[in-house]
Amino acid sequence: MPDWTWAAASRRGTAHEANGEGRQDAYRVLAVGRFVIAIACDGAGSTRHGRLGAVIAARMLSMRAAEWVDRHEAAPPPGTVEMWVAEARLAILVHADRRGCVMGEFASTLAMVISDGTSTISAHVGDGAIIGRRASSDSFTDLSWPESGQYASTTFFLTDEAPRLRIGVMSGIAIDCLAIMTDGLERLALNFADRVVHPAFFRGIFAPFASIASCGRDRKLSKQLAVFLSSDTVNARTDDDKTLVLATLR
Repeated sequence: MPDWTWAAASRRGTAHEANGEGRQDAYRVLAVGRFVIAIACDGAGSTRHGRLGAVIAARMLSMRAAEWVDRHEAAPPPGTVEMWVAEARLAILVHADRRGCVMGEFASTLAMVISDGTSTISAHVGDGAIIGRRASSDSFTDLSWPESGQYASTTFFLTDEAPRLRIGVMSGIAIDCLAIMTDGLERLALNFADRVVHPAFFRGIFAPFASIASCGRDRKLSKQLAVFLSSDTVNARTDDDKTLVLATLR
């Protein structure tokens, strides 16, 4: 049975640090059977409870995905993913009601991918990106591109009245590398002018996996990834929170 090796890290942006604010990103990664489930959510810094919205969404969707994969040993159909998203929105609404505020105060983006290497499904609301590499090739491509709002530095959120949920299904296309990121890394990893990924970025970031023999989470590589996300090189390009999940299929 093929297995996934993965690493992940999330670091507070320098702008949040300077303002005394906490990190707004949240992520979850689970390996269930032959599947990997990766989720990254970015809570809106302009809202009171964006971080909590991101945490609720990541936790709820990862739990539902893990339950489905464990029971069915298959990727879920789009309609099932839509129901999970509706359930996550309901959970956020309940928290908002308890705190006496509107759901929009929990605004968060969503990027999720579920894959066993041959069947892959993604769910995406807002910015951030999901990247994949075709098996036995050196070609990285976006599985879901960031979607920005009408104005600069705006996007769409899971808590919008009618969330712009984009679901992608890839069947029969073998994928052996996956990356999921929040918008703090977009300018480093994506070429917006040509709407393509920066292949050198992903070749470099995945290179350490070649020397890893074990499966599951690699803690050493996750720590190295955290150091990279906090580096002056990255912070010189972005002052936002940065979350990056990387997974390779053995």
